Amino acid sequence: MKKKWALLALAGMQCILAGLPALAAPSGSSASASASAASLPEIRSSSALVMDVTQSEVLYARNENKALPIASITKLMTALVITDAGQPLDERIEITKADVAHTKGVYSRLPVGAKLTRGELMHLALMSSENRAAHALGRTYPGGLTAFVHAMNEKAKALGMTHSHFADPTGLSPQNVASPRDLVKLVLAAGKNPVIRLYSTDPEHTVRVGRQMLQYRNTNTLTSNPTWDITVQKTGYLSAAGRCLVMQANIDGRSVVIVLLNAFGKYTRVADARRIRRWMESHPAATTASDAALQPASTRTRS
Repeated sequence: MKKKWALLALAGMQCILAGLPALAAPSGSSASASASAASLPEIRSSSALVMDVTQSEVLYARNENKALPIASITKLMTALVITDAGQPLDERIEITKADVAHTKGVYSRLPVGAKLTRGELMHLALMSSENRAAHALGRTYPGGLTAFVHAMNEKAKALGMTHSHFADPTGLSPQNVASPRDLVKLVLAAGKNPVIRLYSTDPEHTVRVGRQMLQYRNTNTLTSNPTWDITVQKTGYLSAAGRCLVMQANIDGRSVVIVLLNAFGKYTRVADARRIRRWMESHPAATTASDAALQPASTRTRS
């Protein structure tokens, strides 16, 4: 049994970006499986992946290859496409009826006629998940929305996101899907961009809209917690996607990517992130593990 766990840990050490090979679980008695399960964090999100980037090691995986709707996590890809294109962040963009029509039924504080810079729109999209801002970014891309969505999918291919598809820049479409393994790649790419890092982790930001000063807050409450060292992050919510959270953070001296998808309950995703942190801090040499083998077969692919 020890040899099998050692081989599993070695395999996990090799899986970063280049394929992130699926984890194999050792066989054994139900007693040993229960003991192993007891050492894992009690993550309640339906799909999850925790990667120690510093050690190139997958620490935890559940349904990690299953493509699911990702809601506003999409906006990380939106920001990457904008920054890759080199569009000027100081160019002013006006919110139009097209932006409102696409986000119909979704709350927004940006009225038709509001003018903000491209940088401000990206700031609000990443930090506060402002949907009209994200749509305006895609609409004003060279070639319009069609070209923008094409660029999103081409960027996904370039990053090796083989279980992903993008249909719009906001994440409001349930056709925006990705697997947790793909999202690790997206988070790592976004984390290399200083603008995306800054905008996504800003706890709050104020913009002028007409005569008003509007204050926006980060949708991830952990960004305002001084005990968390977050490099890049994004939340998401859609009825088809549940509550989602991705982020790269420094925990116990290690750079870690956390992907949490399809959480039920408003606070579950943040609570899961806290549980992961406590688990890592209490298990500094945690063995690479997938809890797929530790769950009953009927629960391994829940959505």
